[in-house]
Amino acid sequence: MNRCLVFLLSVFSLTALGVRPNVLLIITDDQGYGDLSIHGNPHLQTPNLDRLGREGVRFDRFFVNSFCAPTRAALLTGRWPLRSGVHGVTHNKEVMKPSEITLAEVLKSKGYRTACIGKWHNGEQFPCTPLGQGFEHAFGFNNGHWNDYFDATLLRGSHPEPTKGYITDVLTDEAISFMSQHAKEPFFCYLAYNAPHSPYQVPDSYFEKFKAKGFEDKVAAFYGMCENVDDNVGRLLNQLDQLNLAETTLVIFLTDNGGTAGVPIYNAGMRGGKTSLHEGGNRVPLFMHWPAGKWTPHEVKQIVAHIDLFPTILELCNIEAPNVKLDGRSLTPLLQNQESWPERILFTHNPINETNQYPGAVRTQRHRLVREIKGAGGGSKAKANDSAAKPWQLYDMEKDPGQQHDIAPDEPELVMKLSAAYEAWFAEIARDGLKRFPLAVGHDEQNPVELHAPQAFFDTPLNFANGPGFANDWLTNWSDSKASVRYEIEVLKAGEYEIELAYAAEAQTLIRVRCDQESLETVLPAAEAPEVPLPHRDAEGKARYRDRMWKHYGVGTLKLTPGTNSLSLECLTLPGIDLKHIQLKRK
Repeated sequence: MNRCLVFLLSVFSLTALGVRPNVLLIITDDQGYGDLSIHGNPHLQTPNLDRLGREGVRFDRFFVNSFCAPTRAALLTGRWPLRSGVHGVTHNKEVMKPSEITLAEVLKSKGYRTACIGKWHNGEQFPCTPLGQGFEHAFGFNNGHWNDYFDATLLRGSHPEPTKGYITDVLTDEAISFMSQHAKEPFFCYLAYNAPHSPYQVPDSYFEKFKAKGFEDKVAAFYGMCENVDDNVGRLLNQLDQLNLAETTLVIFLTDNGGTAGVPIYNAGMRGGKTSLHEGGNRVPLFMHWPAGKWTPHEVKQIVAHIDLFPTILELCNIEAPNVKLDGRSLTPLLQNQESWPERILFTHNPINETNQYPGAVRTQRHRLVREIKGAGGGSKAKANDSAAKPWQLYDMEKDPGQQHDIAPDEPELVMKLSAAYEAWFAEIARDGLKRFPLAVGHDEQNPVELHAPQAFFDTPLNFANGPGFANDWLTNWSDSKASVRYEIEVLKAGEYEIELAYAAEAQTLIRVRCDQESLETVLPAAEAPEVPLPHRDAEGKARYRDRMWKHYGVGTLKLTPGTNSLSLECLTLPGIDLKHIQLKRK
């Protein structure tokens, strides 16, 4: 009897005995492969994560996207992120189609209790939120990052809830509570920590430990955040022990892209970090631990990817995959330490806008082919122009893991073969086109609903206050009365909708809100929005991550009809306003 059949029979027998695995899926944000002591980092200690890697199966060549949101979409669907519509991290480009079938939806349909705790980053309006994508329990935030890691106000479902304490500790408490409540039934807990993503905020004891080692503030905070995550993973593992669930719970740990602050200090010899198409941008940890599976602890050297976890988890839970095109393959033969694993090619696309075919990369077991676009942030801030793409670079990852020697001139046939594979892959997964989806309005599950500034279309001279318009930013410099802000919306139910603005204005301002044939005009009173001090450890964070005490003002009521339309805001008299969001509430 071959080893694969033995493994499958063991899974089926465990299921027959009622040992249906719980799933605790832990993902951290911006933690690189090198930000763990098990991978040789000499500066920090991560004993709990190291334990998962040593006692379970450690995948040494596991690849994700170079940005947050695409990785999360691929993880939850088993499909390349462009298939699900995800092609960015902000401006509503991070939204996953509500028609996508997620891991949570499949597991929920088979009796699993499902929770999404922490960072979502695949849609801010229902049905693109966790509650619309198969999670019956949601606690955290829906956009790409949070500005304040202490005493944060998070979302429970769609309702704000103040918390006390450091955010990673708070999210761990929530996960422990969820697992404890459902200890006697199968559960899927998707725990998406937002640490160690910037802003770099961490309790004093963690920060001071690394400052004492001589690190600059940003690195000291980042490493402190990594160790705090590890301590919290230890709390989770201890809780599974106390609940007598350690044997039957499948614990998976991964990160969403390459590292950031720690990359210049230690990067396991890899080139690049977050946003990069090089190895350091998308090779990250993957540990899988399930004592009931009877896996022999070992390290896997074959290349695998985020798209593989969806079919793997379903097979381990003895659940048939949905009838959709999956791009991933089950990792069960590798978990059972089988040597036979077919050759494959993995791809990475770092989208800049809806039309870009590049930047892109191809990874085989031996080679990495990379095509970059000039620009800051590894091309993530470059202009939308494929003609700016550099020539393909080719690296032998066995002989040159640090990617120091481009062998493309010496291997033109291999470059041609792999680049043709990339172009065919991109044409296939992007054939339906990429676009920004309209924002859903009028669902009972999210009423009122907020439309945030980074989700808007707008005219010059308006611009974002803190950079390119990442989460929590606002629009400012409204110095031209001909400029407008527009939201493309999809109204589910007709009715009267109360309109409220979160804004600041130096003086009273006449505004007009319009949708289809309906409009209203009102005078916004002058309103201050003082800045809120945040516990940043570094100077860059103070400039980039800012919060204000916004004025909330009801401007009136509009009658909206079902369908797609444009909701616009015009500033008819100057001075203009700073706009944080528009809220709509169906009466």
